[in-house]
Amino acid sequence: MPGPQELPEMVTEFVDMSKEYLRQETIETANTLGRFAGYTIGAAFLFAIGGVLLSIAGMRGIIYLLPDGPNWSALGYILAALAMALVIGAMVSIASGDEGSEEADSGN
Repeated sequence: MPGPQELPEMVTEFVDMSKEYLRQETIETANTLGRFAGYTIGAAFLFAIGGVLLSIAGMRGIIYLLPDGPNWSALGYILAALAMALVIGAMVSIASGDEGSEEADSGN
C-alpha cells in the first residue's frame, strides 16, 4: 500500500501514462486512417477519370461502326448511353451481391 508521500508521484505517473496512451491510440491511428483515406480518394478519382475516358472511347467506337449521318450519330449516342447503363447496372449488382454473401456467411 503506497504511503501518502508517494500518492502525488503515482497520480502524476498515471496522468502521464494516460496521455501517452491516448496519443498512441488516437493521433497515430488517425494519421494512418487519414493516409489510407487519401490514397482511397485518389484512386477513386483516377478510376472515375478512366471510366469517363473509356465511355467516350466506346461511344466514339459505336459511332464509327455506324453509317454516316446525323440520325445514325444520334443512334450511336443512344446505344452508348444504354451500354453505359448496362455496365453500371452490372457493377451495382455485383457490388450488392458481394455484401449479401458476406452477411450470409457471418450468420452461419
